[in-house]
Amino acid sequence: MRRLTVTAALLGLTALGLAVPTTAQAADSGADGPVCDSKWGPRNGNVYAWDGYDCQSTLLINTPGTSSNWGGANDRASSVMNRGYTGNLAIVKFYYLENYGGGHTCLYPGELYADDLSDNSFTNGYSVDNNIRSHQWVNGGCGATLT
Repeated sequence: MRRLTVTAALLGLTALGLAVPTTAQAADSGADGPVCDSKWGPRNGNVYAWDGYDCQSTLLINTPGTSSNWGGANDRASSVMNRGYTGNLAIVKFYYLENYGGGHTCLYPGELYADDLSDNSFTNGYSVDNNIRSHQWVNGGCGATLT
């Protein structure tokens, strides 16, 4: 009887041991923003944009200023980060068109980042993913917010 109990216990531990790495691997898949979390740092006044989800792949934008035309970064961003200072002009307003036109959406400083823009829309109804062409720092006036 004792041999049966030890065998059952070992089988249970083996099964548990095999299940734990699978769970850990799922947690590292990028679904909850662990890469964006690792890229978050102290507020430095900059807005960032990457062409991959979860702040991965090519860094497209890293600037403290406003940009009326993202140039080569137009229509490529899939994740963004707001490391701007809190207070005056703390909200990043992203636009569908150059020169701050065509619809907008905002990223507030408390949100930190949006790691998957595919589930967000501009005020004009278009998807934010791969559709940003300009941005500016504002105090408000946001009709849509990134999540």
